[in-house]
Amino acid sequence: MTLYQGEKIMKSAILFTSTGPILIVTSFESFEDPKFLHILAIKGIDKCICFELFTQTVQARYGNHFNIVCDDLQETDDLRVVDIDGPHILSMFDFNEFGPPLFITVPQETTTL
Repeated sequence: MTLYQGEKIMKSAILFTSTGPILIVTSFESFEDPKFLHILAIKGIDKCICFELFTQTVQARYGNHFNIVCDDLQETDDLRVVDIDGPHILSMFDFNEFGPPLFITVPQETTTL
């Protein structure tokens, strides 16, 4: 589900948060990386359900918008929001395209990394 562009790793996921789904792309190798969790905490996300998607599928569906969002994605420790429109996100993907759910609770101490 990971896309490699040169040395850059890109993973995509839908995060179901308390305010609705968001579509993200990240250069973190794991959605459980403490630095990734720290970024979620900074964005006000303390709990979510994460479903990984094939990054190639996200790229194909979002086209140039995806490329613009990822244009200067850092090789490590970066997270970008591709879409925040829940109904739009859900219309773009079938549930059978979702990876298994990952239930994320950001530890309180993560906010102070």
